[in-house]
Amino acid sequence: MVLSELSIRRPVLATVMSLMIVLIGYISFTRLSVREYPNIDTPVVSVRTVYTGASAEIIESQITQPLEDALAGIEGIKTIKSVSREEVSQISIEFVLERNVDNAANDVRDKVARVRALLPTEADDPVVAKIEADAQAIIWLAFMSVFIIQ
Repeated sequence: MVLSELSIRRPVLATVMSLMIVLIGYISFTRLSVREYPNIDTPVVSVRTVYTGASAEIIESQITQPLEDALAGIEGIKTIKSVSREEVSQISIEFVLERNVDNAANDVRDKVARVRALLPTEADDPVVAKIEADAQAIIWLAFMSVFIIQ
């Protein structure tokens, strides 16, 4: 009971110790990092094909559709999203979390190589890339300087 006797005999010391404990607790709380969800990168592979001069309808029918049909048979696919714009076909394949992204990318490359003969010869070769969630831009900044000469 030394602490209680000391607190009774010296109330200012007890108050300062209590305030120090509260201050240390507050500083520790503000610097504590809390995440509701763990940092998980979903395995996503992208296939981008450029066909110069083609309309969106031609891109859809001659490039996107054959590639989607071939890619649909890959094991562990969660979702397939595709966008067909003028001159560009973009297909994003999201895999289940248990799937290794390197193995998934290799499977996608194999399927794309098999379908390459069905694509128009004028189209560029499809580019298969792994997409990392942390690699997306958070903010774009643009600076402009104007000089006024008088």
